[in-house]
Amino acid sequence: MIVSADDFRQVLSRFASGVTVVSARDTAKNPIGVTVSAFSSVSLDPPLILICLDNATFNLQNYTDGGAFAVNILSSEQGDVSNAFAFPGPLPPFEQVTYSEGELGLPLIDGALASIQCKTHAVHPGGDHVIIVGLVQHAKWQPHINPLIYAGGQYRAITELGTEG
Repeated sequence: MIVSADDFRQVLSRFASGVTVVSARDTAKNPIGVTVSAFSSVSLDPPLILICLDNATFNLQNYTDGGAFAVNILSSEQGDVSNAFAFPGPLPPFEQVTYSEGELGLPLIDGALASIQCKTHAVHPGGDHVIIVGLVQHAKWQPHINPLIYAGGQYRAITELGTEG
């Protein structure tokens, strides 16, 4: 017997995850982005990460075929940024948040805890999602900012995080 989709969703909501916005450019070179919690490291050598996007994601082909994408790891102060990209309204998300252009020409969200710029390495089907593996080209981070966490259907923050650097 296979677990029901509702039960599976409930179990997964118990797993705390960081919150990211995956950004890219559409064919007209406009910035696009979507909130993603399905993000993971894959390999250190070579440096690979993966993201999973729903097959119904708006502009999906720009993420799978665009050649490059960025992962913006959101800070504990950026719940509104996550919402802007998760539930776009009449104003496009990149008109609501400030961003700069990264080395690969990708939009990087200002104030993010970290950003990872990747060239697309591989794309794989994954049920109702697509798995996109990225070869990391550039990475930057802020050492004294806490991550935005999502668990149990709501945003959470780490109140104490060791510092480095």
